[in-house]
Amino acid sequence: MNEAAPELSRFPCESCGAALAYAPGARHVACPFCGAENEIDAPPSPWAVARGEAKGALEEQDLAAALAGALDASEMEETRTVHCESCGADVEFDEKTHAGTCPFCASPIVTETAANRHIKPKGVLPFALTERDARKAMNDWLGRLWFAPSGLKDYARAGRPMQGLYVPYWTYDAETETSYRGQRGDVYYVTQRVPVTVNGKTQMQARQVPKVRWTPRSGRVARFFDDVLVLASRSLPKKHADRLGPWDLSALRPYQPAYLAGFRAEAYTVPLDEGWAEARRIMDQVIERDIRFDIGGDRQRIDAAETRLGRTSFKHVLLPVWLAAYKYRGETYRFIVNGRTGAVQGERPYSAWKIALAVILGALAAGAVGYALHATGALR
Repeated sequence: MNEAAPELSRFPCESCGAALAYAPGARHVACPFCGAENEIDAPPSPWAVARGEAKGALEEQDLAAALAGALDASEMEETRTVHCESCGADVEFDEKTHAGTCPFCASPIVTETAANRHIKPKGVLPFALTERDARKAMNDWLGRLWFAPSGLKDYARAGRPMQGLYVPYWTYDAETETSYRGQRGDVYYVTQRVPVTVNGKTQMQARQVPKVRWTPRSGRVARFFDDVLVLASRSLPKKHADRLGPWDLSALRPYQPAYLAGFRAEAYTVPLDEGWAEARRIMDQVIERDIRFDIGGDRQRIDAAETRLGRTSFKHVLLPVWLAAYKYRGETYRFIVNGRTGAVQGERPYSAWKIALAVILGALAAGAVGYALHATGALR
């Protein structure tokens, strides 16, 4: 017996019943036919969240229970996704979609939609920039890349509209306490006679030589990590996605499907445990910095460190990006714009003839300078 298809969220206009689309930067879903504004619940104030009085405030989920497979069934959902064979993206489409173009790599997608069961999003950071704003930011960024092929710039400027996409992320919270053993190094100077070469001859001269005095140290450091952010997508180039921040996570709103109206969302492909492993590496780097600060001195050695975890929690959140993927002379170029700030990252294309021209012009300029200096010396 076939499983029932997951229920689709629809957002009819309260005035005329037409399909709605979220307006970036607004707190409503605007009807494109009659102009009516259908309100989305306003975000809770920070004070209400702090006091635990905010209705629908973002709730952290127990990480240990989730990793053990004991997450409540109400925290799971099914969505319809289309899988891109070229880049591996799982993008949400409606149940009638059987063809399209992958927003991540511009490859054609012709496949059946499939049910994807996953942890529900807890929060969403709504778009603040329109597609027009994002395109301007991307074109300005491309304009500063002198070595980019002119044809690609023209292709991007005249290309199809950018895709508004909600990208999945994990956030992790953890209470940590770390015991350590190490050594503190204090630099001091002594006067020593050392050999130096002066006018081709070796002679002994007095010099201040640095030395390090090491003393053993041990102690404990504690830190609460709040919202360590980890990309849960394998489709975006990670090195570019990680540079899109900072993200204003304080503006996260409790997830409502209405924010996704008119946009696409990617299902996470980095599982919770893999994301947690990356979050631990990020935390360990911060803890190491804390230990070195606690040891003090001019230099530090860490001989051993043991971290104990207290309460741990997580959230699945969706962050907004505008994405453009262009195929140019057989190569795919992807440009990502932060849907809140307009920060741009992307694959930097290079034009071979522009680089060659720059080398030639540089050589000509160097030759001209050398000739001028030679002529000046000859006149003297």
